[in-house]
Amino acid sequence: MKKLSRLVIVSMMIISVFILSGCSDKNEMKNTVKNYTKLLNEKKYDELYEILTTDSKEYIKEEFGGKEGFVNKYSAIYSAMGVNNIKIDVGEIKDKSEIPITISMNTIGGKLKYEDAIIKLKKEDDKYKICWNESLILPDMVQGDKIRVKVSNGNRGEILDRDGNLLAYNGEVNYINIDPKLFKKEDISDLAKALDISEEYIEKKIENNINPDYAINIVKVSKYEEDKVQEALKIEGVMSQVGASRVYAKGEAFGSLLGYIGDITAEELEKNAGKGYTTSSQVGKNGLEQVYEDTLRATDGVHIYIERGGEDITLAKIKSSDGKDIKLAIDSDLQKSVYDQMDNEKGASIAMNSATGEVLAMVSSPSYDSNTMVTYKTKTIAKEWEENKNASFDNRANNLYSPGSTMKLITASIGIENKEIDPNEKMKIEGVNWQKSSSWGNYKVTRVKNVSSVNLYDAVVNSDNIYFADKAIKIGSENLIEGAKKFGLGADIKFEYPMSNSQISNSGAIDSEILLGDTGYGQGEVLTTPLQITMAYSALGNEGKIMTPRLVLSENKEEKVYSEAIQKKYLKELQKDFAGVINDSNGSGYLCKIEGVNLAGKTGTAEIKSTKEDETGNENSWFVAVDMDNSKLAISMVMENMKYKSTSKYLVPKVKNIMKSYISEDK
Repeated sequence: MKKLSRLVIVSMMIISVFILSGCSDKNEMKNTVKNYTKLLNEKKYDELYEILTTDSKEYIKEEFGGKEGFVNKYSAIYSAMGVNNIKIDVGEIKDKSEIPITISMNTIGGKLKYEDAIIKLKKEDDKYKICWNESLILPDMVQGDKIRVKVSNGNRGEILDRDGNLLAYNGEVNYINIDPKLFKKEDISDLAKALDISEEYIEKKIENNINPDYAINIVKVSKYEEDKVQEALKIEGVMSQVGASRVYAKGEAFGSLLGYIGDITAEELEKNAGKGYTTSSQVGKNGLEQVYEDTLRATDGVHIYIERGGEDITLAKIKSSDGKDIKLAIDSDLQKSVYDQMDNEKGASIAMNSATGEVLAMVSSPSYDSNTMVTYKTKTIAKEWEENKNASFDNRANNLYSPGSTMKLITASIGIENKEIDPNEKMKIEGVNWQKSSSWGNYKVTRVKNVSSVNLYDAVVNSDNIYFADKAIKIGSENLIEGAKKFGLGADIKFEYPMSNSQISNSGAIDSEILLGDTGYGQGEVLTTPLQITMAYSALGNEGKIMTPRLVLSENKEEKVYSEAIQKKYLKELQKDFAGVINDSNGSGYLCKIEGVNLAGKTGTAEIKSTKEDETGNENSWFVAVDMDNSKLAISMVMENMKYKSTSKYLVPKVKNIMKSYISEDK
């Protein structure tokens, strides 16, 4: 009996060993497949080669020349197909040499999935190795197959202005090439001069050419620089060839607004995996081209297939589709007029139709010609950008600025509504320095003109900081914060172009009397964009209403009221006060007066100082004006570093020129 018991125990132990051995083998096989999948996704094909069987490596040597050929094979096929996110699910393992798997992967032609694939394994040196053949690249592949990927390009959507004029479109550029057999080295200097590039640049192009039978491309030249093409063609051995390109029709005035497209980067390709982009794709890099990339971009057609003898076996196929056009509210003539008036000074300007909210001009200065970004950069342009420290690429139209005295309309409206400002009441003020109480210590609010008795009209026309500081304190922080939101200040404004978030203060609260007083006349911590200042003053030309701003008409057709910013019963008073800035000979905007046109507006100077006593700080200048009779135009303009230029004499006439030209036109 004891012998029988021992026999049973021994048998059970042997069975257990076999079971454990089987489980261990299966786990090791699964881990091998798991590691294989990981290396595929990480594109570590050289490490993948190391987990193959000896026979597989011999086969690879015969077919592809060894490890390097193996790595190149995977890289070429998976890169062309845009393969990513490879998933391998292991089925029930019944055989130690074969594992049933389901494999899926994303490609530029869509998702590929194979449910009846297998991976063969073999133990070598007590480790499971992979038996490799072409089916592990793609289950449909066999020896001798070639993978082909054909891409048919769709057309990118075009950008049009309000009148249907093309701003960014699919056109042509001139490729300036040289014939290495005909072009003489002594002509390098003349070609460099004609194209405004360095001689070294051309020399390097020639040195890098490895085939004398092929033309060497030097640069791409915009269709708007035909003179450069004609000058270059005078040189023997220089040729011109037309090629497809994105073209920008209106020059520097539109650069910051439209942006440009360029070749997709590895980072962008990875970020947009699965969206159909390829290594040859071009994407929006800046401006509206970038913001509206998903709308404008075309979907390329893709045909992925196996070439086997004379047969093509389709793996994935999608048709190309064109991107959508977008139509802007921008008036091209007005946009150029505003840009020209800014004369490369650093700053921004936004113009809108008060009644509809349509943004008619959106200018950042200085700017750049988008064509430069899709062709080449001349020496002249390179020097200009270097000298202005690439200021041309700072989009100031969405920057935050201290509003200065342009804030006074907001404070005045809130004060009247909250019964803290009686427009006719005179405030007694002595001197040009003031503080609410001795608790302010040495801090004082200053004003320019020493006027002893001031009502609202006087305070607006003379831009009296003391008056508005006192009224802001009486209004109180909560009322000022909530009232400012009706003008878009400190509120979320839905707009088609990314804008910085304005603020009433750094914390969103105003917890000191000094800060409250400073906020009332546009200093303190209040920050806003040119768009919000234009919106605020547009209320004077639209029955007190502010319209939701609209830039892209093709996607935002409906006119919507953003807020009833100024109550109608107070509108005439505020219109009169801010018209005084322009109509009154003492007003800082007097040089904007246009005979027969009813304008209101406000200048502003925002001090950029580290402390009140700081004498080295700079100043930004503002001027905002609105046509009150027919709501055609409200426009704000801000210029940086204007400490030594008079706002009234420098900025105001520029806005007048813009308004006079636009209002007189039949728009």
